[in-house]
Order: sequence, then structure tokens, then C-alpha cells
Amino acid sequence: MPLKVLVADDATFIRDMIKKQLRDRIPGIEIFDANDGARALALFKQNEIDIILSDWEMPIMTGEELLRNVRGIPGGEKTPFVMISSRGDRDHIVKAIHSGVSDYLSKPFTAEELLKKVYKQLKIIGKLPAVSAPRAAAQGIASASIDVLTGGARQAATAKSQASSNAALLSGSSVNGTTSSHPTAAKTTSKAQAQLRFSENRIFTCLIREISLQVISCSLHRTENLPRLFDQAVVDIDMGSGVGLASLNGYVHSLTAGENRADSNTIKALIRFVDNDAEKFAVLSKFIAQM
Repeated sequence: MPLKVLVADDATFIRDMIKKQLRDRIPGIEIFDANDGARALALFKQNEIDIILSDWEMPIMTGEELLRNVRGIPGGEKTPFVMISSRGDRDHIVKAIHSGVSDYLSKPFTAEELLKKVYKQLKIIGKLPAVSAPRAAAQGIASASIDVLTGGARQAATAKSQASSNAALLSGSSVNGTTSSHPTAAKTTSKAQAQLRFSENRIFTCLIREISLQVISCSLHRTENLPRLFDQAVVDIDMGSGVGLASLNGYVHSLTAGENRADSNTIKALIRFVDNDAEKFAVLSKFIAQM
């Protein structure tokens, strides 16, 4: 029996991207798609769906409402439900977990992140296809484990796996599943600077180490009031050439010592962008291309 996947998102290009990636990797897969939660619910009732990939912010019926309805249907309480959302703040994710989602995926996401989430859920229900899972540099950003957010046993991710996952995203070449006409691979520089703004008027000037359309890696001086994991941040980048500042929303994904010693004076911060704004991506693409 073919694997049946339900994809719900009001953005057509997101649905198309997800369907293409799944069809390319899972032969014989059957995919149903809907542009709102109500249509998705009808498809779920009519078909024996194995896994649901659903946007959280949809018209007519939201992803949260869809989830509650699915969980109330006999058999639906065990159906893997992966939330897809442009909101990456910790409180939002934890609330969704408490609502009953199986996992979450933050926009913008890479093909590797998407496939890893799907493979993880298929393995849990014993329907993992007979193909090798993608090497998404597995355990850092790409997995974004629910166990970490809820205090589970997998909190202790190794520095090696985190570094490899960061590198995987920083070399990504797609945004929201579409290929940009501008280079999206990471660029390294020793001159470009950015400003990180946090709550309580905490502002840090940092040196950009690498940047892509998904994340920015930067170095900043160590202080007593450092940001924490999952802190929301606004990244201000000077575009130069009279263009002005580009402000992107994100959150702190990782913090590591800049040097291999306890008294390191520098901190390496990785900020993951959560914006889903085509204009911002276009401006950032031009900036990366000029670096």
C-alpha cells in the first residue's frame, strides 16, 4: 500500500515544493494537498492518511483547529502531525507541542530539514521507506528536537553535530523551496558588521562570519548580559551603497565560545531568521552576492 501524505498550506508554492521533494525521495508516494484546514480535514476523513504536514496559520480553519479535529477522529490520535510555521519563538512551539503536534518545521526551511522531519515520523510509525535518509547534518538546526524544548533526554547534543548542522544550513541554496536567482551559499567576511537587538534594550555589535538566507553566524564580545538560547532578536545589517539597514527577525539558535578556553572573550552566535518576506530575501540575496 502506498504511503499517503496530506499537505495543508495556503501558499501554493510551499505545497508544490513539499510535494516535489517527497515525490523525488519516496517512490510511489500518494500526496493529497489542501489550501486550508477545512479542506484538509475533509481529505483526512476520506483517506487513510499516514502523516500530515500542515501550516499553522491558514484561513477558514487554522492548523491548530485541524489538529484538534484530527485528534478527535478514531485513529487520528496516532497520526503524525508536523506543524509548519513562520513563527519560531519558543513559547509558540511549546504551545503547539502541548496541543498535540508530533514535530515542527520553521519557515523558511530546506529540503533536508523537511525530509528529516518526515523520515523521523515515518520511522516512529514503522513506515520508513526503503531508501536512505538524507544527510542533513543531522542533529543541530535541522532536527530542532522537541525533546530539547520539553526537557527530554536528548538535550545533550554534541558540539560536533551542531557544527555540522550549522554548516549544512549555511551552505543552503533554497528559500521556501524556490531557487533564488542570487547566490544563497554562505559568504565569509572579516569586515561586514551587524547589530543584534534584544529585549530590554540589549544591543550588540557583531562581526559577520557567515551568512545565508536562513541564518547568520557572527562573533561578538563576551559580556555579563549575553543573549540566551531562543531569545528573539532583530538583526540589523548595513546594506551599504546608500541602501540603508535591512532588519530581519530571528532567534538565537546556538551560542559557543569563540576560543577553546573557559575565559574566551568572544562568543559565536548563530541567529536563525524567521521572516517569510520575499522583499527581505531579495535584499539579503543582493547583499550576500556583493560580499
